[in-house]
Amino acid sequence: MIKTVTHEEVDKDDLGGAQAHNARSGVAHFAAEDEPGAIRFLRELLSYLPSNNLDSPPVVPTEDPPDRRDESLKSIVPENPNKPYDIKEVIRAVVDDRHFLEVHEHFARNIVVGFARLAGRSVGVVANQPAVLAGVLDIDASRKAARFVRTCDAFNIPLVTFVDVPGFLPERRRSGAGIITHGASCSTPSPRRRCRSSR
Repeated sequence: MIKTVTHEEVDKDDLGGAQAHNARSGVAHFAAEDEPGAIRFLRELLSYLPSNNLDSPPVVPTEDPPDRRDESLKSIVPENPNKPYDIKEVIRAVVDDRHFLEVHEHFARNIVVGFARLAGRSVGVVANQPAVLAGVLDIDASRKAARFVRTCDAFNIPLVTFVDVPGFLPERRRSGAGIITHGASCSTPSPRRRCRSSR
């Protein structure tokens, strides 16, 4: 049918496969190689969430001391603001046991969202990614961040934010598509949420 209407050759994977919905549409949040891999993702994801929206997020014992200082933080972020770096290295240096479960990894890669723990407590992480498009906010990144913030808000999970952003993507067609509207929804915090920022 698509070939008849648009004259395009499209296979099932390109049209609606796992990678298409992970990387392009943003409908899927995780991609796994097989069913056991998908179950591992699901188990880990559920370990960060309370059993319902009225419970507190779970606390997991950790041997990672809360006052730990990671010397790598002195060198990860370059002094030259025009040089890119990987924000995931910063996140892992800060959170418990250097473990970070990224959500929506393949979609809107100029912003990073996911779950981690601080002092054993679940936190949501939202961070600009300077290694991709200098971390600018476009419509997809704004939608991705706003959706994740709403999820954390629904389950009473506090947010940790890492902000290093030059602004919105200056593109005429993006303005017409509502970059200001989507950007505002991304940058408006919930009144119940307290955030901690870096840089």
